[in-house]
Amino acid sequence: MRTLYLECNMGAAGDMLMAALYELIPDKPAFLERLRGLGLPGVDFVPEPSVKCGIRGTHLAVRIDGGEEESRDYNASRHEHHNHGHEHFNSREEHSRSHTRRGIAEIKELISNLKLSEKVKSDALAVYGLIAEAESRVHGAPVEQIHFHELGSLDALADVLGVCLALEVLSPEKIMASPVNVGSGMVRCAHGLLPVPAPATEYLLRGIPVYSGGIRGELCTPTGAALLRYFVSEFGDMPLMKVEKVGYGMGKKDFPAANCVRAFWGESVDERDDVLELCCNLDDMTPEALGFAMERLLEAGALDVFTTAVGMKKNRPGILLTCLCREDRREEMLRQIFLHTTTLGIREYRCRRYTLERSMRTVETEYGPVRVKRASGWGVQREKPEYEDLAKIAREHDISLAELCRRVAKEGGLKP
Repeated sequence: MRTLYLECNMGAAGDMLMAALYELIPDKPAFLERLRGLGLPGVDFVPEPSVKCGIRGTHLAVRIDGGEEESRDYNASRHEHHNHGHEHFNSREEHSRSHTRRGIAEIKELISNLKLSEKVKSDALAVYGLIAEAESRVHGAPVEQIHFHELGSLDALADVLGVCLALEVLSPEKIMASPVNVGSGMVRCAHGLLPVPAPATEYLLRGIPVYSGGIRGELCTPTGAALLRYFVSEFGDMPLMKVEKVGYGMGKKDFPAANCVRAFWGESVDERDDVLELCCNLDDMTPEALGFAMERLLEAGALDVFTTAVGMKKNRPGILLTCLCREDRREEMLRQIFLHTTTLGIREYRCRRYTLERSMRTVETEYGPVRVKRASGWGVQREKPEYEDLAKIAREHDISLAELCRRVAKEGGLKP
């Protein structure tokens, strides 16, 4: 599986993400021409070599009418309900020369008129929609009344479009990222100081694993947070993968650590994840009650539920109930077990689970479509028709499952 893994040990900003992805693009001149041909008035993209803590990477400068903005990604917003501006100055850079105010409607119109595919336009609009929602929640005003300063300026828009376009070119099948370092300390705004992460950034990062290291400053910006939230499907450790290339997207500020986003590009080798095993011993439940408890656990999101015959204290035969679940379902699984069984205690074990990558395709047969489950990985590939589809056809046409399986395998070229 073609996998992109973003390492956000120094947070994430729009320009850093764009530069990291730019380094992965095979045909960089052609990609730059596409960026320059977007139709953004007076905007140019200039890749610049950059070195941070001895590491070489790229800073992708966005120049407006020949000059680069000093800042491109501030937590800065303004809405009509208030007549004062919330201009949060990013600690990465100084305040921008641009004070263009654009509402979400103006941004949508601008994006819709650019020379882009519908997918890139849709992605960019969705990213700005997340930012607008965050600002709306923070300031207590409808989304339609939210107006952006720097987040609506051309250079910030260029960052978002650059990331969306780069991901269309790379077309990763899976995008993952590390937990996000948000920085620490305070960030200057028009009214004084706000804690890091700033309110809109904090809202965008809810549900995403974050931490605050020893770096003083605002490391993750609203645009960076919105891009991660929209594109990344999973946050955590780097998966087992064969890395082919690494892109270094450099920020402008210097910190004690290398100020960059690293983008790892390659093939994820095998699927693995961590699961919890919740167990309890039971010796005083009827088979019917135990079966009902297992049904409820599966309906609540358990990965698997099974029983094992065990010998218990006082030489009593009993049942070991085991429930496999992901960590985010732990509390619900515990509640269901206590609710539907007679146990007084539950044991928890953390397990690493290795799985084959699964997908589904449809085979057209003389009897109609049959779904086929495919599993691959670890040097193994196998396919199997979906039982429910086979059973339905077998009943309707009065043929055996074995005969139907042979016909589906032949017509669909199934791998055993």
